[in-house]
Amino acid sequence: MVKLRLVRMGAKKRPFYRIIAIDEREKRSGRPLEFLGTYDPKTSQGELKIETAAVDGWLAKGAQMSPTVKSLVARARRAAGGA
Repeated sequence: MVKLRLVRMGAKKRPFYRIIAIDEREKRSGRPLEFLGTYDPKTSQGELKIETAAVDGWLAKGAQMSPTVKSLVARARRAAGGA
């Protein structure tokens, strides 16, 4: 099964995350099927860039989101709807 989850990038004490589609059996930093966006929690508002069309495409194919990615996608959709 394909999961949409975060992979940690960045330096020590300076986290930066990529949102990826990956087979659930792969390790955390395994080879992703597709990069879907980025999340930087260290900025003042938590900078978030997500390709929602690509996320919807993976969900249509049966992918599952991790709880954190689910909340980030919901926040991105609220921000896009309000803008």
